Amino acid sequence: MKALILVGGYGTRLRPLTLSTPKPLVEFANKPMLLHQLEALAEAGVKHIILAVSYRAEQMEQELKHVEEQLNVKITLSMEPEALGTAGPLAFARDLLSQDSDPFFVLNSDVICEFPFKDMIQFHKHHGKEGTIMVTKVEEPSKYGVVVYNAENGQINQFVEKPQEYVSNKINAGLYIFNISILNRIELKPTSIEKEVFPHMAKSAELFAMELKGFWMDVGQPKDFLTGMCLYLTSLKYKDPSKLYDGPGIVGNVLIDPSAKIGNNCRIGPNVTIGPGVIIEDGVCIKRCTLLRDAHIKSHSWLESCIIGWKCTVGNWVRMENVSVLGEDVIVKDELYINGGRILPHKSISDSVPNPQIIM
Repeated sequence: MKALILVGGYGTRLRPLTLSTPKPLVEFANKPMLLHQLEALAEAGVKHIILAVSYRAEQMEQELKHVEEQLNVKITLSMEPEALGTAGPLAFARDLLSQDSDPFFVLNSDVICEFPFKDMIQFHKHHGKEGTIMVTKVEEPSKYGVVVYNAENGQINQFVEKPQEYVSNKINAGLYIFNISILNRIELKPTSIEKEVFPHMAKSAELFAMELKGFWMDVGQPKDFLTGMCLYLTSLKYKDPSKLYDGPGIVGNVLIDPSAKIGNNCRIGPNVTIGPGVIIEDGVCIKRCTLLRDAHIKSHSWLESCIIGWKCTVGNWVRMENVSVLGEDVIVKDELYINGGRILPHKSISDSVPNPQIIM
């Protein structure tokens, strides 16, 4: 089987992290975002994965060479000459996708969940039609495009964009499986699969919905990245608790790379991910944060709801909160307060940031 992952463009929503690293390679729970999807696809028997990219392909190609060997899959980069939306990339990769008659997966690269690909294959073969969309339940359907379908067999009737009156609480989860006949519906031009392809498939009774069990999050922006991390760590607690860290000062679900060093009298957690080579000095308090490779947090600092980029240094007695994000190699001097600051790479901050803002 094959899969196409819509990797897309500049990752602007996740800046300043994506100014240094292509979004699919930013580590989520100590693993490049994309690797979560690649591992799950390989486990489901997918042998050829196509990445639809339009930006910084060289860096991704290098990083993914060893992943091919590790997972025993073929990874091909499909480099779009222009941004082709969510359907155009399928037309652009037509030759690769139609090398045989097997159905293929399509994924949005920002999605984190438990990836039930084997169940999707079974469900898709069972109904025998052209496409299957994974849907997930949300609390506030009025913020999304919702999917209205027959609860008994999954056949999709219609899509309603941001409904003001309740019609359904299921939304498109960004995971699909299609027969190759879908390629006849898509022209090689910028096209939205959600708005220009799916409604026609639903009209001809060729599109079915399968409900996702467990958590789901689009982690393409910092606030959701942190929420997704909390959901992922909770899932890990039930599925593979041995991966979580347990030790003095640890509260709740915490993931720590074995090479990280943690000082005395710290309080770490709940919901913290600490990457390789990170140094945390004495008396530090961290909750609901991701610390990326080689970050250094000095003594008695207090961090909540932050993403600390690669090789950053946070000084003594610093307080950071409210979805503050440090790009790569940022230095925050001692005794500062950062409230919702987004700080671009390679900067040194010597004044507090009392109100949410971007520091160029």
